[in-house]
Amino acid sequence: MQNWYHIIPKNTGLSSYVWIIFCLLPFLFIFRSSSMYEVAFGVLMTLVFFLSYRLSFISNSRWIYLWVSIEMAISLTMTLLFGYVYFALFLAFYIGSIKHFGGFLSLYIVHLTTTLAAVTTTFILEVESLFPQLPFIIITIIGVILLPFTVRYRSQQQKLEGQLQNANERISQLMVIEERERIARDLHDTLGQKLSMIGLKGELAGKLIPKNPERAASELEDIQQTARTALKEVRDMVSDMRGTKLEDELVRVQQIIEAAEMTFSWEGDPNPSNTPLLVENVLSMCLKEATTNIVKHSEATSCHVTISQCPTEILVTIEDDGIGMPETIDPFQGNGLQGMRERLEFVNGRLEIDTDDGTELRFHVPNVIQHVEKEDYS
Repeated sequence: MQNWYHIIPKNTGLSSYVWIIFCLLPFLFIFRSSSMYEVAFGVLMTLVFFLSYRLSFISNSRWIYLWVSIEMAISLTMTLLFGYVYFALFLAFYIGSIKHFGGFLSLYIVHLTTTLAAVTTTFILEVESLFPQLPFIIITIIGVILLPFTVRYRSQQQKLEGQLQNANERISQLMVIEERERIARDLHDTLGQKLSMIGLKGELAGKLIPKNPERAASELEDIQQTARTALKEVRDMVSDMRGTKLEDELVRVQQIIEAAEMTFSWEGDPNPSNTPLLVENVLSMCLKEATTNIVKHSEATSCHVTISQCPTEILVTIEDDGIGMPETIDPFQGNGLQGMRERLEFVNGRLEIDTDDGTELRFHVPNVIQHVEKEDYS
């Protein structure tokens, strides 16, 4: 939100120095007057305008229209008395920052109508004094017409970007929670059963030692083997938890395909820009699963991977010339495709399958919008 002391509008396409000139120009127009009363009145009106302009940013909705009305009246007065029309640009900027569309449209129409009427009247009465600044007046009128919509569009765009950023942060938090739950499930499934078995066999071996030493020794060997198996599974699980770069996974995929005596080729950039490691890890796991399916089920002789980054998404395509999948079979009921789809949906992605000639899998993942520093104006 713009602070109350920020008189100079930002993000309007005009330099701050231009707005500073607009703040100082009214005094130049005022001091051209011959009457001291006119000079004092003009200075007073300028100070009241900027005071009202400040207050309009910190007041609630009931008072906003009062301050804007005062600003409009001062702008019209300055135009008619001193030929200074540039307060209309400040008003145009503020009107564009009003969120309520009805209030925005009403003030826009009133401001545009009164500005045109004041400029026309001044030209009729004092054409000689205004003629030298005709180009600047035309630019000001164009600004009064376009600036409110420009400011309103940018404010809405920044608001949507902020909402999208918040949604992405929320998704990241949900990913962390889901990953923790998955780790807990894996630990329970991997270690829970084996540790229980080790405990039971340890108790049994302790009881058998005085009665049947040979069987007790066999139970101890089983305990050692179970412990080694559990340790290996834990190591594999920890290895899978590490983030996998798409470029590294592509090398492993090539090794797997070529080991199966199939031709492998790829194209594109395996290092997509502005892509979190988590997204790359999801794509890598899906690529690994797809490659495993090709080796096991496709009977293909070649595999081709394409990685492309569009303005809106990352697309990874895996094609093979195998037998494809029968139309009578739901592709998401087996072969790991359901797991791929769930992984992709977790990062707002999607999976597409084409089995007309061989099999083609397409992984679509939207680009993550980077945080944009933003300001609200009302």
